Amino acid sequence: MSFSEQDLERYARHIVLREVGGVGQAKLRAARVLVIGAGGLGSPVVLYLAAAGVGTLGIVDYDAVSLSNLQRQIAHRTADIGRLKTQSAADAVHALNPHVAVEAHTLRLKADNALDLILRYDIVADGSDNFATRFLIADACFFAKKTLVSAAVSEFSGQLATYKPEGRPCYRCLFAEPPPPGTARPCTEAGVLGAAAGVMGTLQALEIIKEITGAGESMAGRLLIYEALQTRFRTIKLPPDPACRLCGPNPSIVDLSGHA
Repeated sequence: MSFSEQDLERYARHIVLREVGGVGQAKLRAARVLVIGAGGLGSPVVLYLAAAGVGTLGIVDYDAVSLSNLQRQIAHRTADIGRLKTQSAADAVHALNPHVAVEAHTLRLKADNALDLILRYDIVADGSDNFATRFLIADACFFAKKTLVSAAVSEFSGQLATYKPEGRPCYRCLFAEPPPPGTARPCTEAGVLGAAAGVMGTLQALEIIKEITGAGESMAGRLLIYEALQTRFRTIKLPPDPACRLCGPNPSIVDLSGHA
């Protein structure tokens, strides 16, 4: 795969990295990444992946931009208020890197469309903001055999993990079931520091780039915890759950029929 003179200049700081180089940059250009959620996490993900030269970005969201989004959702501008987030994010990507193809999916992810959509891509970034969608994405990626890079943020803290199709653990090894309704406060009630969402979304984009290029060590099997008020990162081992209902030896979840 050849690069034009403009490509060589645009991606020069990648290409001189021994761990990336021209081969890694070509892998980025050939990659198809699905970003689910164009909000506080998805915004830095799509912008950094576009800047990195990922060839095709799928963006899933069904919401419109509101004024309260702009404190953290940096893919959108004040002039975008009222526009669909998929449209606004696509414009931001093209303004940054016109060579990236954007596939906008303005829809709510459900059990009847998740698997078909995820199968079209190489790797998935979960930037959703509710547990129902997170579990649906995790289960669908497991059945589609796609790598999932999942991040979450609330108030001043965040979590990040990568789940690979060829091994355990899976997302349900960490969270077996969604929490009971009403026990986890949404960010509209709990709040979230905008820059903390930016940190986690940037780390998410970084892990996706590593997975595509093969650079460094994968986060698979580990959970990263970020605490912004203490400026502290902790990484803990994430062991497989021998009784996991999804990836265990005797799974009881065999399809997406349990999702609404």
